[in-house]
Amino acid sequence: MKRLTFLIILFLVVGIMPDLLAQCAMCRGTVESTVSGGRSMVASQLNIGILYLLAAPYLIVSTIAFLWYRNSKKEHGKRIEIAGRLRRALSQM
Repeated sequence: MKRLTFLIILFLVVGIMPDLLAQCAMCRGTVESTVSGGRSMVASQLNIGILYLLAAPYLIVSTIAFLWYRNSKKEHGKRIEIAGRLRRALSQM
């Protein structure tokens, strides 16, 4: 649980850092032309869109990994319980 919390905090810190607002070459050209035209709102909205597109796949994969881990942990517990019952039944014979 501590590791998961650490990874979530690390992801949030890296996602919030303003130095990581990268843009592709075409996006940079669009932003430069709109900023020189006096419309700086386009640049900030474009950066938010890029971060949104960056975060969505990571959230989906993280959710699937968490559900898979939780399910496998439940299955492992069931297997241990069944093995214990089997040992007890065999020891009584």
